[in-house]
Amino acid sequence: MVDVYRAISDETRRLLLDVLLQRDEQTLFELCSTLAMRHGLTVTRQAVTQHLDVLEQAGLVRSERRGRYRVHTIDTTPLAQIAERWPQRGSRL
Repeated sequence: MVDVYRAISDETRRLLLDVLLQRDEQTLFELCSTLAMRHGLTVTRQAVTQHLDVLEQAGLVRSERRGRYRVHTIDTTPLAQIAERWPQRGSRL
């Protein structure tokens, strides 16, 4: 679970998860373009690849090769495990 916390501690990685949550199965080019156009974040392809590697090691992103392209998909299971660990309290305190 430490990997998950480390992965989501970075703003760029959280944005990548947001982008993948809005539209799953994106290529590196699509992710870089979305970060630049929608979020004004100009990050190199190499930097985005490194961020995706961290997210993949934490189990938050899966990637698969499809022909010439690598497609990235979000997996929210590790985030659900965090919510299960610390569930919301009821209205009583």
